[in-house]
Amino acid sequence: MNDMKDGEELNIILAGVGGQGNVRGALILGTAAVKAGYRARVSDVYGIAQRGGPVLSHVRIGREIYGSMVEEHRSDIVVGLEPMEALRATSRFLRPSGTVILSTRPIYPVEVNTGKAQYPRLEEILAVIGKASRKIVTLDATKVAEEAGIPIAANIVVLGVLAGLGILPFSELALKDAIRENIPRALEQNLRAFEAGVTIGKSYAGEG
Repeated sequence: MNDMKDGEELNIILAGVGGQGNVRGALILGTAAVKAGYRARVSDVYGIAQRGGPVLSHVRIGREIYGSMVEEHRSDIVVGLEPMEALRATSRFLRPSGTVILSTRPIYPVEVNTGKAQYPRLEEILAVIGKASRKIVTLDATKVAEEAGIPIAANIVVLGVLAGLGILPFSELALKDAIRENIPRALEQNLRAFEAGVTIGKSYAGEG
């Protein structure tokens, strides 16, 4: 956990597709920041207005935060719930010294499923992201969530990874409180998914 001084800020982009829960994840991050005494601004940008369309969530945290959108190449962290969307967000928003958390399970768009387009190989996506970031954490967040008993909680798993890395300005407890506040159902399973993510994050902490 890194306490933030006046003038410092932490910019996070959550990237995924509709239905993956990155909007809820961003809300939980913002709630945790406020509980820890910071100001936070959360903003969501939608692509195709349907389930499966791209969704970007901007989270800005600091003592004084004014704009709601992260400027290009100013994000400290990109959290990708889908590989291709993580690549897009990294290339547009991540600062050179930034960190990427990437869930490796792809969700293929209609163009790929109908044979009109090809989806890049995961190795190719990781190679490009690896060149653009200081650290990359990879996991199948959906699989981890399934093992915790709640397959739809990949967004909670990656929040746990983020907490485990120790780069947020607030504790795991603040995030747990925010989860309790924003997810009233299946709380036990969600917290189990979060803890599984924390364990993964701690295994990467200090690397790179």
